[in-house]
Amino acid sequence: MSDYGHELRFGSFLTPSVHDPDQVVALAELTEAAGLDLVTFQDHPYNAEFLDTWTLLSWVAARTERLRISGNVLSLPLRPPAVLARAAASLDRLSHGRFELGLGAGAFWDGIEGMGARRLTAGQGVAALREAIDVLRGVWDDTATGPLRLDGEYYPVPGMQRGPKPAHDIDIWLGAYQPKMLALTGQKANGWLPTLEYLRSPDRVTANRLIDEAAVAAGREPREIRRLLNLFTVDVSSRSRGFLQGPVEQWVDQLLPLVLEEGFSTFLIGRDDPRLIQTLGQEIAPALREAVAKERNGGEVGTGPVRTTVALAERHPGLDYEALPPSLAARSVEPGDQEYERVRHTYSWHGSPALVIRPQNAAEVVDAVSYARTQDVPLSVRSGGHGISGRSTNDGGVVIDMSRMNKVEVLDRATRRVRLEPGARWGDVAQTLAPYGLAMSSGDYGDVGVGGLATTAGVGYLARRHGLTIDHVVAAEIVTADGRLLRVDDEHHPELFWAVRGAGGNFGVITALELEAYEVDKVVYAQLVADATDTAGLLRRWGQLVEDAPRELTSFLSLFPGRRGNPPAAQVTLVYAGDDVEAAQSALSPFMEIGPILDQQAQLVPYPAIVAPPGNQHRGQGLRDTRSGLLHHVTPQAADLMENMIQSGDVMIMQLRSVGGAVNDVARDATAYPHREQNFSVLAATVPDRRPQLDKLWAELYPYLDGLYLSFESDTNPARLLDAWPEPTLGRLRAIKASYDPDNVFNRNFPIPPAEPLG
Repeated sequence: MSDYGHELRFGSFLTPSVHDPDQVVALAELTEAAGLDLVTFQDHPYNAEFLDTWTLLSWVAARTERLRISGNVLSLPLRPPAVLARAAASLDRLSHGRFELGLGAGAFWDGIEGMGARRLTAGQGVAALREAIDVLRGVWDDTATGPLRLDGEYYPVPGMQRGPKPAHDIDIWLGAYQPKMLALTGQKANGWLPTLEYLRSPDRVTANRLIDEAAVAAGREPREIRRLLNLFTVDVSSRSRGFLQGPVEQWVDQLLPLVLEEGFSTFLIGRDDPRLIQTLGQEIAPALREAVAKERNGGEVGTGPVRTTVALAERHPGLDYEALPPSLAARSVEPGDQEYERVRHTYSWHGSPALVIRPQNAAEVVDAVSYARTQDVPLSVRSGGHGISGRSTNDGGVVIDMSRMNKVEVLDRATRRVRLEPGARWGDVAQTLAPYGLAMSSGDYGDVGVGGLATTAGVGYLARRHGLTIDHVVAAEIVTADGRLLRVDDEHHPELFWAVRGAGGNFGVITALELEAYEVDKVVYAQLVADATDTAGLLRRWGQLVEDAPRELTSFLSLFPGRRGNPPAAQVTLVYAGDDVEAAQSALSPFMEIGPILDQQAQLVPYPAIVAPPGNQHRGQGLRDTRSGLLHHVTPQAADLMENMIQSGDVMIMQLRSVGGAVNDVARDATAYPHREQNFSVLAATVPDRRPQLDKLWAELYPYLDGLYLSFESDTNPARLLDAWPEPTLGRLRAIKASYDPDNVFNRNFPIPPAEPLG
């Protein structure tokens, strides 16, 4: 038995007294304010002197922002696992991943039986808890197909719909003392949660050994199980000099062996003492962390994820996992890890990467790029993960997933300067900026990540009034292929800054962007659904109305083929960038004449309401075969060809987005996105087995197109580079590529070949 290498955590174990509920909540808030990690509460539902623990957990989660919360421990016999699983997942999602599940097999059976639950023997309690863990994990498993069915003696589940999925992988900690419970902890739990006063030192040694042996027998690594410890007989003001009854230095000296020799890494103070809670957070915890760090110095104890032999067997042979820098060990997800299914795919594409690295700061991005360069495997970079173009995942390679770098800051309201990290979602950006009366045009879907859109172009609902997203980028921070972290703007690396705005994925990993937002509060948002039997006529009328409309109006039109005898349908979205309802009505009214209107709605709403992030799981469920182009005008010839496409039944959706207006006010050579004369972006998408038909239909439309929008194109043909960046843009990009990425490390996102060296 020794140090298991877990990060140290500290917290409180509070009494949920019904006599002073405000005091209980105040102590929980103090736990967070003192810098502690975790607050836990006793759970004795049969005790009328206690608040209901679950209600208290929910209340405290709402009153705190960072603190983890748990029962210590929840009474399983009075909380059926199928219901508990959904309650736990719901609370975890509401608290953004801050709930952990401390669980007990049952105690004080007179009280439990008095409330109507069945009295169990000790052996039956362990068997019931074993079944309960399977129920909990089965409900939370969103990778399994079909309902959850378990044939249990205590908790049978004949056919339950799974879900919801928690926001993070909830730990299950067991309060265990007897051999069968300790064995179950090693076999199935994430943590062991005893109370120090109930265990002598030899008992702790024996218990840890039993847990470890059970873990190994189950094919687990003992380091997978966190060791937590409740501490009740403690004081910092006592002069008795008993165990943990003295000054801070004494606490550190006495806790240190519990960490290094017995493997405990979480300490919970079981006294409702504000001074003790503050001292633990502000003095004892920092001092003990420092002492443990000194003892661990040398790197012999791993602090990254613990992987079983089964998980290690899933590693890809072409990657050197042992070469991963220590700074990234805790940030990496491998194919055998529990979180792998969440991070392997994008919204549109399936992937099987060998390693997904999720850095939390720019220094870790530098380490990730440097590591990836040493591996002879594909490298993909992901921000939000929609990835329609298919470049933000891969098979057998490394993915640098930026989702944990997701801060949104208003740097200066007077100049409207904002700073966005690439993993933020645009819906979150909109919600953060709204209280300042600011907004940023950003596509039509709040779940999309900042990084991909803001380095490609950014055609959004406010484009005709305010231009592309890239037109408002004033600086960027980027990690280049040689591992440098650069700040680029008009004065620093201006050529690279030019390239980032329209071709950023080719030049490095963006770690932050600064933009000048614009004054937008409420907008008028309207949607029309129209019969599109006369598809070509509807398209022509819509296109002309858009070009004639004031630039405050931006419109997207989506076409869907007819199904089950119904005609094709068009959904038209109209956004007026302002709160002048009368002017908006004048601009919107003509669109009622585009065709037979089947449904309509219009409302004045805050901008975030139309790009709210839905928080989708990414499982490769989106349409991945897409073609993209730009049109100057919706001409009769183009409209007829698009009608053929949507009425063929081989195209699942077509979408036209209006650009023009402020987009075209920007000079062609001002950014690497050169398309400043066209008025419309066109997308067509289908399913894989109809890709040949899509290609044939698209080839007929292609002569009428001029350019493409990269984020909507999945064709990897190098000939498409000139559609994206017609000369002289491509030549300029190749020269910049030769300067900043001559080895073409970033070669997944429409790879631009570096210019050949002169001579």
